[in-house]
Amino acid sequence: MQNDVDRILLSRQTIADRVAALGREIADDLDGLSGHPAEIVLVPILTGAIVFVADLIRHLPHKLRIGVMSVSSYPGKSIESKGALIRGALPHNLAGKHILIVDDILDTGQTLTLVRDIIGEQRPAEIRTCVLLRKDRDEARRFSVDYVGFDIPNEFVVGYGLDHNDHYRNLPDIVTLRPEALL
Repeated sequence: MQNDVDRILLSRQTIADRVAALGREIADDLDGLSGHPAEIVLVPILTGAIVFVADLIRHLPHKLRIGVMSVSSYPGKSIESKGALIRGALPHNLAGKHILIVDDILDTGQTLTLVRDIIGEQRPAEIRTCVLLRKDRDEARRFSVDYVGFDIPNEFVVGYGLDHNDHYRNLPDIVTLRPEALL
């Protein structure tokens, strides 16, 4: 697997430092909510955001609930988004709650739009969005997101939860792959 890596884009330490900073920023914003809501709901988009959200929640000293959503946009060996499709159960009982959608990467905005619209139908108090990575693409720059870990070049990346054909999620760094590994 290491032989498939072309270069490290973001090291594990760089990621850890930024996730801690994001956690502090989000925690400060949540502290500012009037009346400290009884429940905050994090909605990680699986499977790519699983590592990110696991690290992020360790920096959020609030009472919170997790309601996962499974969305697919890069099926199989695809290295370009093929559109967002819901693949699992939807979180419920979100009316009046403060929602934080957590995703691994903002590429086209289709996934976050779909998830935000579905959650919005349940009339939460508010919906905020957090992405670990935002690609340097027009679509991604136009999409409004509340918290961004890193802005990255418009390259296909894996590691730290991101995959190619369901592999490489366990790499601790975010990396690009050698062209022959993408075949």
